[in-house]
Parts: sequence; C-alpha cells; structure tokens
Amino acid sequence: MRRLMQIPLLIFALLLIGAVCLHLLTDMDLLDSFYHAVILLTTVGYAEPDPMTPSVKLFIICYLGFGLGLFTYSAFQFGQLLVNADLQRYWEQRRMDSLIDKTANHFIVCGYGRMGSTLCEYLHSRRQSFVVIDQDEEVLDEEFHSNKWLFVKGDSSQDEILERAGIRRARGLTTVLPTDADNMYVVLSARLLNPRLPIVARASDDRAAQKILQAGATRVMNPFSSGAIRMARFMLSPSIENFVEVTESQGVDWEIADVVVPDACKLVGQKLSETGLRDSGIMLLGVCRSSGEKFFPPPGHLKIEPGDKLFAFGNSDGVAKLSEMLEAAIHAG
Repeated sequence: MRRLMQIPLLIFALLLIGAVCLHLLTDMDLLDSFYHAVILLTTVGYAEPDPMTPSVKLFIICYLGFGLGLFTYSAFQFGQLLVNADLQRYWEQRRMDSLIDKTANHFIVCGYGRMGSTLCEYLHSRRQSFVVIDQDEEVLDEEFHSNKWLFVKGDSSQDEILERAGIRRARGLTTVLPTDADNMYVVLSARLLNPRLPIVARASDDRAAQKILQAGATRVMNPFSSGAIRMARFMLSPSIENFVEVTESQGVDWEIADVVVPDACKLVGQKLSETGLRDSGIMLLGVCRSSGEKFFPPPGHLKIEPGDKLFAFGNSDGVAKLSEMLEAAIHAG
C-alpha cells in the first residue's frame, strides 16, 4: 500500500523532469514543455516538439522508456495488491474454518442484522460460543475481526454453508433473517441436516409462524407481538418487569437456566430436600418430567427421576455449580 501511494508522486516527478528537459532542449516555454511531456508520457503524441533535434529525439526515447517502466511497475504493484488481498482473504477463511471445525456445542446465528447483533452480544456476555452466518462481507470484516468472533460468509439456507458452521455439532440454531421465506428455508435445511437440533426462528405474523413451525422449527418468535406483550406487562406490573430486566441485564450476572438430570446420576430417586441442590447457590423454580408433568414450585419431598429438567435461577457460577454437581454424581455413581 505504501508503494502504491508513491506511484502518483513518481508520475508527477517524471512529468516535471520531462517538462524541464524539453524547456532546456527546445525553444518552448514551461507550459508548452509540460504539455508535451504529458502527451509523450500518455503516448498520445499527436504533436512533436519543435525543433526536433537529435538530442530531443534521444531524450524522447529515454523518456518513453522511463514512462513504460513506470507503467509496468504500477501494473505490477496493483496486481500484487489484488493477489495479496485474495490470498489474505483465503487464508483468513481457512483459519476461520479450522477454528469452527474445532468448535462443538455452540450456537449458530443466521443473519447479523439488528436482532442478530443483539443475539451475538448477549451470547458473548454469557460466554457462549457461537458462529454467525451472513452474506454481508463488509459487516463481517468490520465487526468480527475486531471481536474475534467466528463467522461464515454465505447463504444460510445452503447445506454446505450450514455444514461449514458445524450444524451437526451445534447446540442450537436461531434464524433472524429479514423475510419469513428465508427463515423457513433455513429451518428446512437445518432440520434435514440435524433432526434433533433446537431451532428458534423469527416470524413477522402468526400465519408465517405456523408454516415455519411445520417446516421444523422448535420455537417461533414474533418480535413485534413479544415486544407489545412485554410493554403491556410493564404497564400492568412495572415492579415485576423491572425484576425480570435485572435478571437479564448484562451488568448483573443472573440467569434462568434448565439442566437435565442424566440417567446415570446417583441423585435419581432422592428427594429434592436430600440432594443439597438448594445449597449450590441457586433457587429451583420448577421441575418438568420427561412425561410432561410439571411442578412449579417443586416441593421438597419430590423425588428426582431420570430425564427431569430442573429450572434454576441464580448467577452463572451457581448454575455452573449445579451442572458440576450432577456430573460429579454420575462419576460417583
């Protein structure tokens, strides 16, 4: 790039040298000399300097040789810049693909618009690994290189793009593309590639939501109706909504999480009051059986069964500790 910036200076310097030399070798003034230097260097050449002496001819031969050399040098530098940019982009994508290949249990975000960027910021604040798919290369280069996030450039509905994003190893996928048709195509492709993958999609209305659900989405969200309902809840119960906002705030490390009890966990068959789960710094809000039976809030005498989903409220350390307790119970068993 630095050499490219020098090329205009070299051209201007060559024009000045040509003008001065023609002025000294002929009877032309500086303006006419500069004019002839320009038409010689650009090979227009429809007028010859007067008088055309042998020294002037020799100078023109050398001058055109230097001009041709400068043109060749400029073309080489521009070509090298393009090749280097392509190579840099190629190796950058290879490095990105290598990092994604090593990533598992991650989330895939399809679309980096207003909703997609908010999703990424939230996942990043929760220290969750994710891969973004978007077709806008300028946005990806600007945002993701600075944050060192993983991304794939391409169409989210294409199988090879989803494969590059690691859909078979993913923990979940969300598609927030601008149109319902695009989101439905992504859901169809993702469901075929990973039948058990949780998929959350965006829809603009209820009819589109039903079609996207039929296409294979696990959950469909309408941001307009969700936002309106939340505003209504705030008007009816502002204190409760303020409490919910505190739990979702990035500045306060609280979260509501669900943890599944493994089949081999030794806590299976024990009462909640006997497990010590409540001593891990979290609050158990509810238990959902694999059969669909729900307990909100769960009584202390409730026995844990394999596949139970525990809904816990607490900070991220407490939720992590709960998961570690269940893992430890497996190894101890």
